[in-house]
Amino acid sequence: MLTLRALADDPRLRLRTLVTGDRDWTAPVRWVHNTELADPSPYLRADELVMTNGVWCQGDDAARTDAAEHFVRALADAGAAGMVFGLRREVPQVPAAVVRACRRAGMALLELPITIPFTAISQAAAGHYSQERQHDLLDQVRRNNALVEAISRGAGAAGVLDVLGAERPELAVCVVDRLGRIPADRGVGLTAADGEAVAAALGRRPPPLELELGERGPVTLFLVPTVGAAGIGAVLVCRGRPTELSGADLASLEQAARFLSLEVAREELSRSVEARFAGELLELIASGAREEVVAERLRAFGVDAAAPMAVCALAARTGGDAHLVSAEAVVRALTERHVPAVVAESGGEIITIFPWPRPEPELITFVRDLMGGTELVAGLSGVARGIGALRPALREARECTRVLRSRPSGPRVRRFDELGGHRLLLGRHDAEGLRAVAAAVLDPLRRHDAERGSDLVPSLQAFLDHDGNWNATATYLSVHVNTLRNRLTRVTELTGLDVARTADRVDLFLALEADRSAAGAALSPPTRPPRSRDRSARHR
Repeated sequence: MLTLRALADDPRLRLRTLVTGDRDWTAPVRWVHNTELADPSPYLRADELVMTNGVWCQGDDAARTDAAEHFVRALADAGAAGMVFGLRREVPQVPAAVVRACRRAGMALLELPITIPFTAISQAAAGHYSQERQHDLLDQVRRNNALVEAISRGAGAAGVLDVLGAERPELAVCVVDRLGRIPADRGVGLTAADGEAVAAALGRRPPPLELELGERGPVTLFLVPTVGAAGIGAVLVCRGRPTELSGADLASLEQAARFLSLEVAREELSRSVEARFAGELLELIASGAREEVVAERLRAFGVDAAAPMAVCALAARTGGDAHLVSAEAVVRALTERHVPAVVAESGGEIITIFPWPRPEPELITFVRDLMGGTELVAGLSGVARGIGALRPALREARECTRVLRSRPSGPRVRRFDELGGHRLLLGRHDAEGLRAVAAAVLDPLRRHDAERGSDLVPSLQAFLDHDGNWNATATYLSVHVNTLRNRLTRVTELTGLDVARTADRVDLFLALEADRSAAGAALSPPTRPPRSRDRSARHR
């Protein structure tokens, strides 16, 4: 690295120090160049070393003093690293006015003998820069090899930070992924809230390169892109502002961020494969696959197939934000609690299967805590004891979630056996069985609606939803009450079931509920008024 100390100690230059100045002599010097302008500040950059023969220092003592003060002040204002005054036959020693001006300004001043040209300093500077570039290149290659070795042996993000820490131990760094998790931390000490704040910052467009983290102070962010796809997979966080980092620091951190992208890609691939296997496992359970096949898949997820298991289905309420939480977030929450689980996204729901050896009443508390502050609903099965009980447990959890989603308010977490008798009855049948129950009653009404353009099914649904209140139902449907009576009379003619009889009304209600369960109708409002008609229209 080129510094004033390196130049002053170079025996080939024979520089003599006249004024040390206020500058740290071990600080880098950006470049060297010569000038004879009376005011060179427009052409100077900070940390440059100025070489001059003092041509601008002419005249009597007063004129030389003014010229020296003006020249040195221009160097100081530009942030120059110092001055090298080259002696010549006409000026065999540095003028006293120049020495005085440098002392007053705190500017380093070195004297160059007559026999040494300025080109010797330029060549020495070029040699230092060449060595510095070679040193940086060797450092980069050495660091590259260490990072490759860390990634190849599976050391992960922590291994990358270990390599960085071995080279630059003064840096406090950590890794935060896009979900706010902190897989590796070396000296930063971020909290979970800090991780969430960093993840939120990654969602901005464009993401910031500097962030204030309250008590943690400012941090610099080095984005870690996903490999082969757009987007940011994680971020390398370094304590301090970007302006506080040296060029070598920045190079090391940027190289580490590039290697972290490989680790992020590996983790994303692993999560993708795990999600696919989790989805396949759900299909095996739902289709009634052999128990030994399901047991083997469960063991691959670390779940003891012989242990009691709970099935949970998470989803947003109807009309809510379906992306309030991801399967990755559920996996993270369970991992933090050291609970092995199968987690898969299916049909707008996140299905989770996990061991539950504790009492059933504690399950609701556990899941409510798992959901945190989200606005999701969670349907739970009873505790499944044995592989054979998983299939009905999966149906129970999904049916329970369907019911909770259709309710605009009320409990967010319920067990299936808390839903009520008819839910228990319907929830124990698969979709095919539910469709058969619904079709036996509703198919004649559907055909009539399709052929005549009538609204028998919506009218029946509205009548039962309004607890058999004729006037309230007619108002809801925007029809005359006699029109409603005629429609329900036609329902009786087509199905043989009379809404005035309790047993028949139960059959009609169960048929409609079975149809909802089979079709997942809770994803849309349960009922809607049919087309409004003129009240003088003929009754169907």
